Amino acid sequence: MGKRTQGRKIYKTKEKNYYGKTPLAKALSVALTILLIGGIGFIGYSVAEPIVNYTKKKGDDTAASTSAASDSILATEPLSVPTAEVTVREPVEYKALTFRPGDLLSTDSVKAAINRIPSGPDIEYIEIPLKISGGNIYYSSSVMYAINSGAIQNMISLSDIVGIIKSAGYHPAAIISAFNDSKVPGIDPTTGYVTNATGEQWIDNDISAGGKPWMTPYSSTAVNYIGDIVTEVSSAGFEKVICSDMVFPYFRKSDLELLPEELGSRKRFQALTSAANLFYDRAVMNGASMSIEISASDLLRDNADIISEPLYLNVKSIIVDINIDEISYGVNTNTTVYDFNGTASDKTAKMLELIKDKLVNFPNAAIRISGTSIGTDELLKAKEVIKDYGFRSYVIG
Repeated sequence: MGKRTQGRKIYKTKEKNYYGKTPLAKALSVALTILLIGGIGFIGYSVAEPIVNYTKKKGDDTAASTSAASDSILATEPLSVPTAEVTVREPVEYKALTFRPGDLLSTDSVKAAINRIPSGPDIEYIEIPLKISGGNIYYSSSVMYAINSGAIQNMISLSDIVGIIKSAGYHPAAIISAFNDSKVPGIDPTTGYVTNATGEQWIDNDISAGGKPWMTPYSSTAVNYIGDIVTEVSSAGFEKVICSDMVFPYFRKSDLELLPEELGSRKRFQALTSAANLFYDRAVMNGASMSIEISASDLLRDNADIISEPLYLNVKSIIVDINIDEISYGVNTNTTVYDFNGTASDKTAKMLELIKDKLVNFPNAAIRISGTSIGTDELLKAKEVIKDYGFRSYVIG
């Protein structure tokens, strides 16, 4: 699958009566209040891949750019939802297999995909890519922005998908790509990144090279759109929601000079964790658990802002995607070029060796082994490697 939100909980404060407290208690209370207020001040900004160009959407004017700025500033207001009180138990070992968008064309195609599941591995969950990188949606969503943006590709219902999976003896899980979405910014530029000086819409490459906009977690409209998708999916019976693409683009220095300064701040992660925590509350309120998916390559590049400060994050379950196709071309960081050679198992082992220390705060992380250039049999062999590194949960595909 593709690559990969902030605790409203930690930002909430209650007015307290400090009269009658000891001097020490007063001092501690005031200090705590200052720290909490300081934490509220930042809410990150984020989105997708290398940024080399930007363009102004036809018909945009200064009013649109003002609207974008206002939406960004006010993004903190609509993101607050009551903290979910429902207790959802995460599986001790998560063993899953992922379907592809082509498997969701009809109820017959879903049943055919189930019939192709290998009999050997102990698969318990089936992950369904309901919203993928780029913004396309593969079910009959009733969310307004999904309809108006033309994102909906299939008209299969969520209830049909859930019913087929459960009747086959599996648990349904949903994959939802968050901010790598060019569909919604295409109809509402205020949901994407805009330049500081002119309010022009930023895109991740030149138009002739397929450049596209991304949604930003600084937009309350964008965050609530994904939140509505999470609500729709979790209320339909999906037992687990996996939010991917919870990342910022690889902003170049020249991009950061044009874009809001928050994007160059180390505290930008707070925008992602705030959004993630809202998604988590939406999922848990409907009885579903939630995981965040991050790319192993992003983790190696230190581009996984979403898990950089785990204390801010209510979501404690993560899935790390080792995409064999992607790493086969090498992974470039600021200082090193890493080559990955050999079988899928060899490449998986090397990646886990490189990133294992970055996962110390997530000992129960699930490892996804994905790629379209190799067969399911080789992916299944590669999953055996993860046990050597202490990981017991896995996802195939």
